Amino acid sequence: MGRPRLVRDDELYDRLAEVFRTAGYEGASLGALAEAAQLRRASLYHRFPDGKAEMAEAVLDRVQRLFDELLEPMRTDPDARAGIARSAERIGEFYGGGVLSCVLDTLPLNGAPEGVRRRAARVAEMWISTMADAARRGGRREAEARTAAEDAFASIEGGLVYGRLFDDGAPFQRALTRLPELLLD
Repeated sequence: MGRPRLVRDDELYDRLAEVFRTAGYEGASLGALAEAAQLRRASLYHRFPDGKAEMAEAVLDRVQRLFDELLEPMRTDPDARAGIARSAERIGEFYGGGVLSCVLDTLPLNGAPEGVRRRAARVAEMWISTMADAARRGGRREAEARTAAEDAFASIEGGLVYGRLFDDGAPFQRALTRLPELLLD
């Protein structure tokens, strides 16, 4: 029988996500990942035999599960506007009011393998599709709903970039406050 894991998977993925979130794929050294995980490099490789790419994909799987939770009101609330507003609230909390970076922004940049980039794009697509579905439920036509969702995604992500550059989450917060209007009006 093997030794019990000292770190739960989700806790480990969250720790690794912080490194990828701040350093990107290429900048995330194995030493920094091991330190953040509070594991020896050998233990990290034991859990992720394919190395950094496997770690990045595990982080993106975790991000997708988290976004499933954040977007749940947008998917399920019979009142599309109320569901969008509740999901916007959750997203705002998740990103610390707009001053935390998004792993979808930093991870797939410089040096990330194509599989990691594709996985990040699938997570972003899930987010955009959920917003487009809410916009359709709220009365928008198919093409308009998709365009509104893409614009909303760009506004939110742009707000996160602004927040990191200027240590000011106001544009991010405004994007979230306007999310029901961006998607429905």
